[in-house]
Amino acid sequence: MRTASVERKTKETDISARVNIDGTGLYDVHTGIGFLDHMLEQLSRHSLMDLKVRCEGDLHIDGHHTTEDCGIVIGTAIKQALGDMKGITRYANALIPMDETLSRAAMDISGRPFLVWNVKFPRAKIGEMDTELFEEFFRAFAFAAGMTLHVENLYGTNSHHIIESCFKAVARSLRDACTIDARKADAVPSTKGTLGGSL
Repeated sequence: MRTASVERKTKETDISARVNIDGTGLYDVHTGIGFLDHMLEQLSRHSLMDLKVRCEGDLHIDGHHTTEDCGIVIGTAIKQALGDMKGITRYANALIPMDETLSRAAMDISGRPFLVWNVKFPRAKIGEMDTELFEEFFRAFAFAAGMTLHVENLYGTNSHHIIESCFKAVARSLRDACTIDARKADAVPSTKGTLGGSL
């Protein structure tokens, strides 16, 4: 089992996360932001990655630090759980519909962190959560995990559907990219012979 636990404590947040890449999509998530919990549950369920998150953040200010730092901790845990990344499929993409909405994600677990975020929302908030924070989450997540991640909403009118389809697309991509390729389970998928190092 590829598992990792990470803790991170600052003056703004106190977060612990545990991931099991080879899980069944079990989740136990409490961040203090209900909609963020809902999205992290989608990430877990559709990637089949077991995920446990506990966060106490400075929500009396706003949700920024909690959202961004959860991305850092979860991404770090995934990177640690993948270890030397031998045998992983590495590249994956997914196109996910949700009612009137269609979104896609593509990723390369390469050690070269980058985010392309092409998502716009009709509303500034979903519940009590600022929609601009989702870009902050995915940037922190991608950079901490050491992946190149592209997320795009092709069309849609409902903000809830837009972001949920994005999370599900990332989840499905993560599931496929982390899958061990039986034809090369003993090798790192790179002509360099290594992944996860410096650029």
